[in-house]
Amino acid sequence: MRAEIITIGTEILLGQTVDSNSAWMGQRLSEVGVEVQRITSISDQPSAIVAALDAVHPSTQWVLITGGLGPTKDDLTKHVLTDYFGDSLVYRPEIYDHIEALFAKMGRVPNALNRPQADFPRKAELLHNAMGTAQGMLWKEHGRRYVSMPGVPYEMKHILETGVLPKMRAEQADVHLHRYFVVQGVPESDLALRIESWESALPAGLSLAYLPSPGVVKLRLSARVAAVDQSVMEANMEREATTLKALLGADCYAEDLVPLEVVVGEKLKQAGQTVATAESCTGGSIVARLTSIPGSSAYVVGGVVAYSNSVKEHQLGVRKADLMVHGAVSEPVVRQMAEGVRKRLKSDWALATSGVAGPDGGSEAKPVGTVWIALAGPNGTWSKKFSMGLNRGRTVEKSVLAALDALRRALDNA
Repeated sequence: MRAEIITIGTEILLGQTVDSNSAWMGQRLSEVGVEVQRITSISDQPSAIVAALDAVHPSTQWVLITGGLGPTKDDLTKHVLTDYFGDSLVYRPEIYDHIEALFAKMGRVPNALNRPQADFPRKAELLHNAMGTAQGMLWKEHGRRYVSMPGVPYEMKHILETGVLPKMRAEQADVHLHRYFVVQGVPESDLALRIESWESALPAGLSLAYLPSPGVVKLRLSARVAAVDQSVMEANMEREATTLKALLGADCYAEDLVPLEVVVGEKLKQAGQTVATAESCTGGSIVARLTSIPGSSAYVVGGVVAYSNSVKEHQLGVRKADLMVHGAVSEPVVRQMAEGVRKRLKSDWALATSGVAGPDGGSEAKPVGTVWIALAGPNGTWSKKFSMGLNRGRTVEKSVLAALDALRRALDNA
């Protein structure tokens, strides 16, 4: 099954909005065996929308369109699509009832601009958007399906998951199986060498994909098989997955696409323990990642952003002599930061970071990308120096992951 994605929004072309929708859709579609053969980003102009529709490849079976369904005058997608398919709009009272109920939950009432959002194409199938006011639309035209969804990511995701993917799965003749293994802190090339012999011996029908990002490599073990052969392939996949997991060892922190902060949070909850942070170069990013998880108040005590030496000294108890002799980016200082915040916030564990994120501030002894990370816990303090590279954003991201992974490993060994 083949699909194309069309994202509508001049703001995407101007670089004011990052098109995260296409990336997410591509991932979800691949998981159900749908091949995305083209992604097109266009302006809000009616002529651009029509041209993109006219350019759809003849072999495409699904066209997924996002954007341009809001209540303002520049949201033209519904009207352009209605005209393109020779359709007409009709008022749907149940849509307006939904809009009113949605606004009531926010203590508001719809205004005049929201009323036309209840106008819906006669020939289109309604794909209910429980998360917003703009409803999804599905036309069956020209031997394919056209789906129009809002550009708001969480609304688009809801419609795709509940209204589109089930239809795609029902049409698939083959079964697509996937297993994921997520590794932190091991470069992609090193990982490939480690599992080279195993990967080369994979049985027919199984394949491995490497999905790297800063600090993390996701491995996807996949199979595509006829439904009648599913049980045999599932057994093969389970056998190979068991071998792969053994090869990865403790470097693998999840067997699904689960963020590291979720894994760490679950381990803290299971242990009935807490964590605090003392952050310099990561600027609070570790505690922000931890507290982004619902229920994290059960195990996150708090954090101190100790950017200046004064805060390190007076709030965390770092010795002034060590700051002067070794500098803020040093092992003695980062260890005292972790121990200090653990003592002051009375947590079981404490993470600390201090580094040169760049692009300025590096030296021959401590070049840009140098980061010290420390973990203080019930059995003492661990620390390590990392070289994270020259990009500031990547340095922060990799430092956050390295710190969380140190805590994960310590919890596993506690």
